[in-house]
Amino acid sequence: MITERVGARSNCLAVLASAGDSGQVPGQGKRRRRQEDAQQRLAARTAPDAGQWEMVVETRDQAELRTRMRRLQEAGVDGSMIRIDTLCGRLGLPTAYRLSRFVRDPAREFEHEHSDH
Repeated sequence: MITERVGARSNCLAVLASAGDSGQVPGQGKRRRRQEDAQQRLAARTAPDAGQWEMVVETRDQAELRTRMRRLQEAGVDGSMIRIDTLCGRLGLPTAYRLSRFVRDPAREFEHEHSDH
């Protein structure tokens, strides 16, 4: 009986070791594919031929940036269509922040709406 327990224990360790060798945690592949799909959908929605990024404000004040961001969200702008760029400062120039929103090309929206019919 002792040999069977040792054998069973070593088999369990072998299974754990082989799963660990793959470098993936269970569910990680599915999560990664879901994230990649979301990134591809966002890239398609914000493609250059779909519209353009319009600068809302460029400021050094983080409080102003947060206020403008909150106003956009309250106005119903989709969060994925808002971008914050951090313009890193150097010795002579402080860090600045640029808040932009994606504005769809009206002609493109018109084509998309009528292509479903």
